[in-house]
Amino acid sequence: MATAQPATAALKVPRGRTSTGDIDYLALSFAELEAEAAAWQHRITSAGVQRGDRVLVMVRQGLPLIASVFALFATGAVPVVIDPGMGRKTFLQCVKRSQPKALLGIPLARIFSHVFRDAFKSVSIRIGASRGTTARCPTTSSSPNKLTVAASASDELAAILFTSGSTGAPKGVCYEHGMFSGQVELIRQTFGIQPGEVDLPMLPIFALFNPALGMTTIVPEIDPSKPAAVDPTKIVQAIRQEHVTNSFGSPTLWLKIAQHCTSKNITLPSMQRVLCAGAPVPPTLWELMQTVLPHGELHSPYGATEVLPVSAISAAEVIKDTATQTLEGHGTCVGKIIAPNAVKIIRLRNGVITSIDNTEELPTGEIGEIIVRGPTVTKEYDALPQATARAKIAGAEPAAPVWHRMGDCGYLDDQGRLWFCGRAAERVESKHGPIFSEQIEPAFNQHPEVKRSALIGHGKRPHQRAAIVIEPHDPSVTKSSSTCRALGRKLRELTRNHPIAGRVNLFYFHEDFPVDVRHNAKIHRLALTDWAETKGVGFDVDPKR
Repeated sequence: MATAQPATAALKVPRGRTSTGDIDYLALSFAELEAEAAAWQHRITSAGVQRGDRVLVMVRQGLPLIASVFALFATGAVPVVIDPGMGRKTFLQCVKRSQPKALLGIPLARIFSHVFRDAFKSVSIRIGASRGTTARCPTTSSSPNKLTVAASASDELAAILFTSGSTGAPKGVCYEHGMFSGQVELIRQTFGIQPGEVDLPMLPIFALFNPALGMTTIVPEIDPSKPAAVDPTKIVQAIRQEHVTNSFGSPTLWLKIAQHCTSKNITLPSMQRVLCAGAPVPPTLWELMQTVLPHGELHSPYGATEVLPVSAISAAEVIKDTATQTLEGHGTCVGKIIAPNAVKIIRLRNGVITSIDNTEELPTGEIGEIIVRGPTVTKEYDALPQATARAKIAGAEPAAPVWHRMGDCGYLDDQGRLWFCGRAAERVESKHGPIFSEQIEPAFNQHPEVKRSALIGHGKRPHQRAAIVIEPHDPSVTKSSSTCRALGRKLRELTRNHPIAGRVNLFYFHEDFPVDVRHNAKIHRLALTDWAETKGVGFDVDPKR
C-alpha cells in the first residue's frame, strides 16, 4: 500500500482539539507509516531481536502498536499480544507461558517486568517505547525508510494472540502468516472493502488489518482496557469529522453509540458498514442502526480468535426474516458460511476427538457442536497441548487438515444458514433436555426494564434446574426483595407461553454482570452461576411449577 498509494492517509491519531473544537490528529501517509515501521525495525534488530524471536508488545494503541507489530512481522519475529485489563494475575500467567525473549513496552511496562521477574524471566531484551499515545518511534538519522521483509513461509509462526477467556483462562492462539493472509482476503471479499476507505476500529488489534486492506485508520478516543466506558460523543465526532466508512465494535459499544445518536437525532451518513461481533447482536441494536446508518448497514460476523470470520449476516436479513425466530426460541442466526470455510454440526460430546471419522454429523435443524474447517483455522494453542487436543480434530483434507471445535452449539437450517444457540459449557441440562442461552435470553431481554439476562443452572447435569439472572436497567431494583419479585412475575407472565423460556420460574437479580474485558459484551455465565449458588437470593415466582 505504501507503493500503491503512498500519499494516502494511513493513520490518524488524536492529540487534542483545535480552536474550533475539531479533533486534532497526528496524520501519517502510507509512505510515512512504512518509514515509521522501518525505523522500528531498525531499533528492534539493533537491540538483538531476530527472526523467530517472540516479542511481548506492551505499547499504546494506534501508531506504536501498528508500526511496531508490522516491523516485527517484516523481521519474522513473533509479536505476543495480550489484552490490557484482564487482571494482573491472569496477565502474568499469559506472559510466563508465552516465554517471550524480548519486551517492547512503555516505561510502566518495563518497570512492571522488573517487579514481577518470575513471569518475565525469559525476557533478555527490553526495548523502550514512548509513554505517549501519539508517540513517534525513537529513531536515528540512519534509519531506512523501507521495511526489509523476511521471506517468511505461509506456515511459519507469525503471532500469538490471546482469547478473551469468557469461559475459562485466556489461551495463546498461534497464528501463521498464511492465516493472516487468508483473513485479509476473506474480510475484503465478504464485506466489499476497498482501498481508500476510512476505518475506526474500536478493538485495537483490528487496526492491524487496515494497512493490508488499504484503509485509513482513525484511532478512537477509547480506553482499550475499559471499552464500555467510551464517550459516544467522541466516537460520533470522529466518524462525522473524518467521514468514516467502516467500524468494528462490540454490541455493547454500538448499542451505546446508537442510543446516543437516536436521542440526539444524529445520523452517520458516511458509514457504509458497521461490523459488530463479540456477542450476539440484540434485536434493539439491529433496529436502531437502520436509522443511524442511512447509507450503510450493520453486519455481524461470527467467529472466534481461533478462526475468523466463519459466517456473517446483515441487518436486512435479520429484520426481514430471523429476528422473530430468535424471540421464539430458535437461537440467533449468524448467517451463511463464508467460502471456502466448511461447517459441520456434530453430536455434542465431552473430551478429545482425535479424528473427524470419530464424529457423528447431525441432520439439518438439530442442535449440536459447531466445528469449522478453513484457511484461517488455527492449529494449536501455545504451550497448552491438552487444550489443543480438546479443541482440534484431525481432518482428511490436505489443504485444511484441522477442524476447530468452536465451543459453541447451534445448527444449520434448510437454507444453509448457521444458527448460534449458546456456549456448550454454559448449557443447562434439565429433565426436559438441554437448554441454551440464546434460546431463552432474547425473550427476557425484550422487557423494557431488562438490560440483559443470563441463563444459569442449579445442580448437576443432567438434573439441573434452569434459572435466569436479570440485570435491570435500574440497579436499585436489585436492592428490594419486593421489587425483584414483582419484576420476576412480570417476566414470568411475558414468557409463560414461550416454548423454552416458559419453563423458567426461578429468578435472580444482579446489578452489574461480569463480562469479558475485550468486548465488554460476553457474559461470564459460569461466574454468575457461582454467585447465585453462594451469595444470590433466588425468587421462585411460580412455586407450583
